[in-house]
Amino acid sequence: MQISFLIHNAYGIGGTIRTTYNLANTLAEQHDVEVVSVFRHRDEPVFTPDRRVRVRHLVDLRKGSDGYDGDEPGFTTAASVFPAEEGRYDQYSALTDRRIAAYLAGVEADVVIGTRPGLNVHLARETRRGPLRVGQEHLTLDSHSPGLRKELRSVYPRLDALTTTTEADARAYREGMRLPGVRVEAMPNPVPAPGVAPSDGSGKWVVAAGRLAPVKRYDLLIRAFDKVRAERPDWRLRIYGGGKQKDRLRGLIDELGLYNHVFLMGPANPIEPEWAKGSLAAVTSTFESFGMTIVEAMRCGLPVVSTDCPHGPGEIIDNGVDGRLVEVGNVDAIAAGLLELINDDGLRQEMSARAVSHSARFDPARIAERYESLFGSLTGRGGSGSLLHRARGSLLGGAYAVRDAGRTVFKAGKGRTA
Repeated sequence: MQISFLIHNAYGIGGTIRTTYNLANTLAEQHDVEVVSVFRHRDEPVFTPDRRVRVRHLVDLRKGSDGYDGDEPGFTTAASVFPAEEGRYDQYSALTDRRIAAYLAGVEADVVIGTRPGLNVHLARETRRGPLRVGQEHLTLDSHSPGLRKELRSVYPRLDALTTTTEADARAYREGMRLPGVRVEAMPNPVPAPGVAPSDGSGKWVVAAGRLAPVKRYDLLIRAFDKVRAERPDWRLRIYGGGKQKDRLRGLIDELGLYNHVFLMGPANPIEPEWAKGSLAAVTSTFESFGMTIVEAMRCGLPVVSTDCPHGPGEIIDNGVDGRLVEVGNVDAIAAGLLELINDDGLRQEMSARAVSHSARFDPARIAERYESLFGSLTGRGGSGSLLHRARGSLLGGAYAVRDAGRTVFKAGKGRTA
């Protein structure tokens, strides 16, 4: 099976990019996979794709490169297909409209996957007849503006399937949009097993990671840790990530006299070794469409104290079993959750072991199997990709056959193509 991902910028850093490579790399073990990046701004991707995954771009932003597209007609003209209400609209243009349309008109894949709302609009409107059209939503329906929701409501019925990162958001799409004939399924983000040993729990470090952005509410975490410091001055907090709030957070650390207890570490890639140095993780967001850092921390053996914000944390953490959920925006509740696990070594170690075992359900192989099942069910019901017929097997062993008018054109078992 040929699978093509369409992504905003496969050469950058971010949760959607990391998730796309995690899934693409796993699917490439059995399928022919490509990642098509609308933009390219650097020579090599930040995240290393599997050698079997082809990565190509549509618009080259590298000044001085042979393929630089900044002087092409339409580069500075506003886009007309990419929706104006989409958050990335200012980066799109008449040039991107043309390049994306050409890619979708000639795509040879059996399945095309869009990875953000604006690209899903292109996917729904412009993909040639034949491939399955699967739109991914990495944000929530509630986070989209009314104007964007209106446009998505008009074009999403042309998709074969729409995936969300949580069951709560899948319900929101099923109930809040009319999508007749469109399969709406929750597909958690895949997170691979870390390449380091899990935390041994000996380090007196609380670890947090993510953009230094208002929604992450690191100001609350810092204020909560001031209360932790008062009771357990032997513990420290490391916050990994970059963003516009760095100076403000630095000022708060200095104001509270926490400069020897709270450290802004900057971005880290890979992040797994940093998780493994800690014994406890913290998430204080007001909103998490999924919660990649929660799963990453758990896979590294850290129980997570997280605010019970919409939508992801409550579907990842089993409260009191492999982590702790606390009230959103409540400094005292965050501090109490941290101190509960800091002061009880036995409970923390029990939760650490459960965090490792429970988070295995987010392994890329398991998530890829779910996508394969989705593709198989769509082709079986005679959708736009009805020429594909699923044979027995899965990523974990077996074979797939794709038949066109009775002729086998692709078969994969241990190999990839035929």
